[in-house]
Amino acid sequence: MPLPRVALVEFPADDTDRARRFWSGVMGIEPEPRGPGEGSGWVTRLGPDDEMGAALGIHDRGKGPGDTRALPYLEVDDMSTVVARVAEYGGEIIHPGEQWTICKDSEGNPFALAQLQPPG
Repeated sequence: MPLPRVALVEFPADDTDRARRFWSGVMGIEPEPRGPGEGSGWVTRLGPDDEMGAALGIHDRGKGPGDTRALPYLEVDDMSTVVARVAEYGGEIIHPGEQWTICKDSEGNPFALAQLQPPG
């Protein structure tokens, strides 16, 4: 059975403007306000719909179990470039590596980067 794709990763934020700037700068994405029935906050796609891109969401930090922390693994083409952007935009590298790097974003949320493996 194939592994499920990541459909949505939510990042709670104390300062949603700062978090949106962080994710826009690091991953080159533009979160947009959520539509009716999608809850509060912002959301975007990490890839075109026809490539099964995962949605990335940002919302105000709350007290519920889904509102405190997240640890997604995000595939990247060039680990060193993205790791440099993490530091440039106010994040922190917790555990560097060539294949996986554990980080924290500008809001203190942990996340991991995974080096995309070439086909074959």
